[in-house]
Amino acid sequence: MQPLISLYFQVHQPYRLRDLRITDIGKAGTKYFDAELNRTLFRKVAEKCYLPANKLMLSLLQKYSHFSVAYSLSGSFIDQCRDYGEDVLQSFRALAATGKVEFLAETYYHSLSSLKSLPEFCEQVTLHRDTIRDLFGVDPTTFRNTELIYSNELAQVVRLLGFNGILAEGVDALLAGRSPNDPFAPPQFRLPPEKEAMIEAACGEREQAEEIAVLLKNYRLSDDVAFRFSDRTWVGFPLTADRFTDWITEAGGHSINLFMDYETFGEHQWKDTGVFEFLEALPRLWEERGLNAATPSQVIAAWGKRDHGVFDAHAPISWADCERDLSAWLGNRIQEASVAALYALEHDVKERGDAQLLQDWRRLQTSDHFYYMSTKYWSDGDVHKYFSPYDSPYEAYRRFSHALHDLRCRLATDETTPSVDTVSGPSLT
Repeated sequence: MQPLISLYFQVHQPYRLRDLRITDIGKAGTKYFDAELNRTLFRKVAEKCYLPANKLMLSLLQKYSHFSVAYSLSGSFIDQCRDYGEDVLQSFRALAATGKVEFLAETYYHSLSSLKSLPEFCEQVTLHRDTIRDLFGVDPTTFRNTELIYSNELAQVVRLLGFNGILAEGVDALLAGRSPNDPFAPPQFRLPPEKEAMIEAACGEREQAEEIAVLLKNYRLSDDVAFRFSDRTWVGFPLTADRFTDWITEAGGHSINLFMDYETFGEHQWKDTGVFEFLEALPRLWEERGLNAATPSQVIAAWGKRDHGVFDAHAPISWADCERDLSAWLGNRIQEASVAALYALEHDVKERGDAQLLQDWRRLQTSDHFYYMSTKYWSDGDVHKYFSPYDSPYEAYRRFSHALHDLRCRLATDETTPSVDTVSGPSLT
């Protein structure tokens, strides 16, 4: 039996920080985010990736009956669509209208809240799920956490929030020789009663799932496209659609889960590498060879009631760097101190009841801010440097710490922050 192919794309843009000077801290109306830089970068990626990739994807979805895809659009990306790219948002609506696209749920602000605050995590997941329903008319049933961060406990939290599927990285050490191409399940255990009560309150009327399937990324095949496609020193260069399809069929299993950033197409792998032609050729070859591309929920449904192997992740894992752990965001003292200081303000921020203050605090939670502070200089240092808009990790820390200091100043006053008409976002009430 031929394996299913599950194509999932992460679509995310952070709000990058402006160069806030010390003399600006504490002044009324201080803005934390560089609107011009964010607009420029969003439009650049939109023209290179989002618009041409969505145009191509729409034609493929309409042409091939057994071709489906999945996306996770972060709330930060959706907000920037509202600010700078209504055309991009409309192109995703056109994809949704085909009925062959699954939209996954995640934390609205692409945050590390699953590690630091269960109440905030539940609020962000609910906010994101409601936003996807409002935009596309679908209710997500599969969850993808920020940076594919996953653990046994998180899987149970997500199950109780009503999701029957969650994505994770196929970490070799946890697989212990098993294939990542079959669905797994987390170990069965109960969360502490206080956590279950908190999750139940966040669910509202949504039913909790009885079980949850874990779909693992086949990182070797995914990274062949996402990272190695244009690498002339790679033994597999040039990667053709025929050869890649051969590798898929040889891998076997229930489903080959190809998870990657959507910016792979046109931004990380430029148009002149032939990556769009590569993508365009795949559905035709898959159809000729009897391969079907299915969404995560379809992969789970096709597995049915068969037994799942146990994927046991006591400590959190992720899809980042060689370590596949949390060190990309919490690997040094400035990252740890920044995250701790930010989440220490949660009670005071929410107690204030100021919508703009809450949104600023939440946009500071975006994982990219801490990723830019990474001081790794070995195998993954160049990757961190490529994605950062700043000259150094210390510049990223300086900008973040100045914004955080100003946030503290606002909390120390008795005034609420006036709403900012130029900033889009979800309802925070």
